Amino acid sequence: MKTGEPPRGMEQRTRDVLARLARETDVWVASADAGGTPYLVPLWFVRHDECLWLATRPAAPTARNLRTGRRVRLALGDTLDVVLVDGDAECLASAEVPAAAADAFVEKTGWDPRKDTKEYVWIRVRPRSVEARNGEREMPGRWVMRDGRWAVAAGGTVVEEAGPAVR
Repeated sequence: MKTGEPPRGMEQRTRDVLARLARETDVWVASADAGGTPYLVPLWFVRHDECLWLATRPAAPTARNLRTGRRVRLALGDTLDVVLVDGDAECLASAEVPAAAADAFVEKTGWDPRKDTKEYVWIRVRPRSVEARNGEREMPGRWVMRDGRWAVAAGGTVVEEAGPAVR
């Protein structure tokens, strides 16, 4: 999208977000420890059954932070075309992960943490809000999901145009 183009409507933004979640493999994962020290790391992910699934080592700062803090921010793209996802995270052992979610992760990334020689923990992120904007002109109407509900219903009906998300 170029600077002179008009802002995307809610339906187009939602389609673009869903396409990026399906297409992109890496996501920036931001978490914080109990003292508030932030930690940012890129991880592979897949979207499956309205959740985002990631995998990392159990001792990694991300896993440690999310076992206790459970709030996470995910980011796709750059500052000119960004998708921000705020969600609730849950860490699961490989045996607890639904096979369909793990299989979707393997299909997308080509890597199966369940078969790795090292132990991995899975992180299920349930999105609470999703923000999509392409530059300053798209600040209004940037919330495509709030309170866990998409602003555009499955049939394409815009439910809500703008306003801050509950975090």
